[in-house]
Amino acid sequence: MGERRQWMRYGRALSGTAALALLCGLGACVRADGRQHAPFQQILDRQAAAVRTGDEHGYLAPVDPGAPDHRDAQRQVFRNLRKLPLAEWSYDVREVTERDRAATVEATLRYRFAGYDPVTTTDTERLRFVRRDGAWHLAAEAPGSDRQLWEQGAMTVVRGEHSLVLGVGRQRSVLRALADAADRAVPAVARTWPDAWSRKTVLEAPASTRQMARLLGPPGANSRTYAGMAAVTTGEATGAPGTDPDRIVVNPRAYGLLSEEGRQVVLAHETTHVATRRQTTSATPLWLSEGIADWAGYRGSRLTPREAAPELARAVADRQLPNALPSDDDFRFGNDPDALASAYESGWLACRMIAEEWGTGELLALYERAGREHKGGRPDADAALRSVLGTGQAEFTERWQAYLRRQLAPDAG
Repeated sequence: MGERRQWMRYGRALSGTAALALLCGLGACVRADGRQHAPFQQILDRQAAAVRTGDEHGYLAPVDPGAPDHRDAQRQVFRNLRKLPLAEWSYDVREVTERDRAATVEATLRYRFAGYDPVTTTDTERLRFVRRDGAWHLAAEAPGSDRQLWEQGAMTVVRGEHSLVLGVGRQRSVLRALADAADRAVPAVARTWPDAWSRKTVLEAPASTRQMARLLGPPGANSRTYAGMAAVTTGEATGAPGTDPDRIVVNPRAYGLLSEEGRQVVLAHETTHVATRRQTTSATPLWLSEGIADWAGYRGSRLTPREAAPELARAVADRQLPNALPSDDDFRFGNDPDALASAYESGWLACRMIAEEWGTGELLALYERAGREHKGGRPDADAALRSVLGTGQAEFTERWQAYLRRQLAPDAG
């Protein structure tokens, strides 16, 4: 149940100069100039036009006849793409590296879902071409491409009132239930966060936790990385307009184990990340961004603090309260599951305390202020707390610890 700012774009790590150096280290190569980009740009332009017009034959025409498996995979990709409400689909070749009768092409893919994406998504595609009979043919995808759900198998698409759900290896009824839950989450979050946002969500439901790891990365990620995460929201916390739209990626196993109420809490949490994206920056502490998402998720829930925060409840019972609010590092994927749970619970109860003792308006104002507050080029949560709540971080932490004792004591309701 978290968002991990910018690491989703690890697919770009082996690109540009680094990729060129690797290829040239293996033998003589030529870095193409703008004129040599032209044949590859023309091929990708034709493929993009085929996607937009529904021309399967035209889409498959440049695929290497000597790569039947890739051709079959591309046919499935095309059929998946035709199910999407595409308002935009185009490529821009950035770099071409030729070696012998082969080439590696790096291109920017731009796409947008009509009615769902307020801005265009930009991803990196790295493609291998081979030259046969005087013509270039698309032979495979090269390492370093951003991964896409529509590359993972036959895809089902379900549209809700406020949601678009893409699923691979999932029954339509399961995806419909996911869309219904997302449709309930959007208006609930809109009541909590009334500022301008799209009030639309796009959810991706891969077939397995392993496929989820392949979709999200980073390199080396596996199913264990996401085993305890029911869902993850991708996005870049820049606070600037024009960043890629968010995607809520649902873990089939962890989400499937939750109760109906638990699923609703998860989707409200993730939807809050979508709603607050423009106000979220690298200065926003994760205890606040994750805490406000959990606070929105648990609003209206019948769960008591002791039920919703079992790790901290045990800490209170053992008289081992945390001595500080969780750091950003405490929210890293792959951390000890109990410690990670404690970090989320800590952020939630800090935000719950603010809403109860200062007011909902002050909680929202603190969130916006924290994203703008820097000192000497570094985030300054203390200044944000003083500005909005009239208390510094040390005093706030003491008040939060006292709140934990009251809310999580064994005899608390």
